[in-house]
Amino acid sequence: MKRFVRISALLLLLWFHSSSKPAWRSVAGVVKDASGNALPASVVQLESELDLSVRSYITGADGRYHFRKLRRDIDYTLKARYRKYWSKAKTLSNFNESGHPKVDLIIPIN
Repeated sequence: MKRFVRISALLLLLWFHSSSKPAWRSVAGVVKDASGNALPASVVQLESELDLSVRSYITGADGRYHFRKLRRDIDYTLKARYRKYWSKAKTLSNFNESGHPKVDLIIPIN
């Protein structure tokens, strides 16, 4: 009987923990050059690892971007293009517990 109570309590605790997370997350950041200057009018691409769909965002004068309503259970790949130059791709993992991570993208130009 004690074992049943312990298992039930553990399952209840796991259920509370999983139900407390919001269903969606977002990501934001800044596209910068190698010196740390913001790169306006950069194109940021967000690719879903589930179905390879791509969403794009064009940064403003401050080089900032953001994507909302991203599923928590999917990995995403982020990369940015400024003119003909690309940043390295970065992965937004589904293991990242933050609901609003900040991911800056660096394009290696001076």
